[in-house]
Amino acid sequence: MELLAALPDLGEDDVLAVPVGAGGALPPWLTSPAPGTAPPVPAELLAGALADTGNTGKAGGITNLPVPGRRPRSVVAVGTGDGTLPHLRSFVATAVRRAQTLAEHGAGRLVLPLDTALASAGADEVRAAVEAALLAGYRFRESSRPHPPRLATVAVVATDAAGPAVAAAARAGEVTARAVAWARDLVNTPPDTGDPAWLAQQAVDRLGGLPHVTVTVLGPGELAAGGFGGVLAVGGGSASPPRLVVAAYDPPGAGASHPVLVGKGITYDTGGLQIKHGPGMRDMKTDMAGGAAVLAAVEAAARLELPVRVTAVVPAAENAVSGSSYRPADVIRHVGGRTTEVQNTDAEGRLVLADGLAHARLHLRATALVDVATLTGAMKVALGARTAGLYATTDGLADALSTAALHAGERVWRMPLDEEYAPQLASEVADATNAPGNPGGTTAALFLRPFAGDLPWAHLDVAGPARAGSDDAEVVKGGTGFGARTLLRWLEAGAPVDPPPVTTD
Repeated sequence: MELLAALPDLGEDDVLAVPVGAGGALPPWLTSPAPGTAPPVPAELLAGALADTGNTGKAGGITNLPVPGRRPRSVVAVGTGDGTLPHLRSFVATAVRRAQTLAEHGAGRLVLPLDTALASAGADEVRAAVEAALLAGYRFRESSRPHPPRLATVAVVATDAAGPAVAAAARAGEVTARAVAWARDLVNTPPDTGDPAWLAQQAVDRLGGLPHVTVTVLGPGELAAGGFGGVLAVGGGSASPPRLVVAAYDPPGAGASHPVLVGKGITYDTGGLQIKHGPGMRDMKTDMAGGAAVLAAVEAAARLELPVRVTAVVPAAENAVSGSSYRPADVIRHVGGRTTEVQNTDAEGRLVLADGLAHARLHLRATALVDVATLTGAMKVALGARTAGLYATTDGLADALSTAALHAGERVWRMPLDEEYAPQLASEVADATNAPGNPGGTTAALFLRPFAGDLPWAHLDVAGPARAGSDDAEVVKGGTGFGARTLLRWLEAGAPVDPPPVTTD
């Protein structure tokens, strides 16, 4: 990534992206270039191409225009819609994908001016553009064929690039995108490689060398000694034993608050003895997406040197089928002593999250808890594939996470923790059952709530947006890394849990 204050000299390996506003409006640097300078492409020529292709500036609309003389090699004019940050991300992602295609035929650099006919780009726009450029260009491949050529450089151009706020935003965008890309790698890794021990080692290798970060991994013996009955039960049927990963970032001068992020780390989910049908199992390598998101958030917080203490807890297990698998009717004792009657071995995520939440509350001195999990199919039915369900015990925490998600470009929707469904969790032999019925997303959240105790607690059910079936803006097919950017933005704001103070004139 490069950040430039003006268009560079364009050569034969360059692709120039032109933002097209509403009604086909072109940016001033193209229609009214500085005296004595020539635009990289005649505005009249581009306007005619827009008219011929019906490109009126609608978000995502694209017009490709080869340039006589090949300087630049090609122009890609992309609609920016109404100029909002979501439409800016769409503009950048569309341009990146087209330029990556051209890279297979010799293009090496995408030049990406952000200033439009409406306004110059500021820090928010630059950060969003950098994130979108890196994430839209993400690909995961394990192939015997050589990978196709890729762009060497994306140059983001903004008039205020020299300002410290814009430069800091560009760096934050790059750090964020690289952390999310790591989360995607973790999620997309095939399950014959990505078992609990592998996931733990990835965390050690990636995070262990960062300043003020400590990574601790608990194996089966330590889990048994610590009372992690849920993790041991779910992972008991696999030849790959479970792990618990604790990645703590504790910078000098951090305040007393200590948010702990708990991520579901089911590296593969067969459903256990109540096995899933074939199509339902195909995407289950992505069932550890919550764990990947919280690890990525801690990485980005450390690399940005945020002045906040934060810890990620990832209970990692493979829910497999064997003679040692846990059974319906088993009673599990969790960290802290609370018990669960197993009624469905495919409701395993909440069992490992319960241990993680209780461990964070009782042994890590957490002051607030947020968990992230691909937890229920019901949430995907309720909110679709692009929106996460948000449950929270306090309005302040819910509002803070919703605001963070808005800035991050990740959709969340607050769902109700309705007490009227709590009686469905009742068990005759344990404190609760793990399969209390519908509404599935809400009853799953109600199951988790006691393990957070009296701490402010939020639960993000990312069953829909954690994986994508196709490319869309900066999201690519496969694991998305959803949740990492929201958590990071929340940490950047100081991890607030209380409503903002009311001000009066």
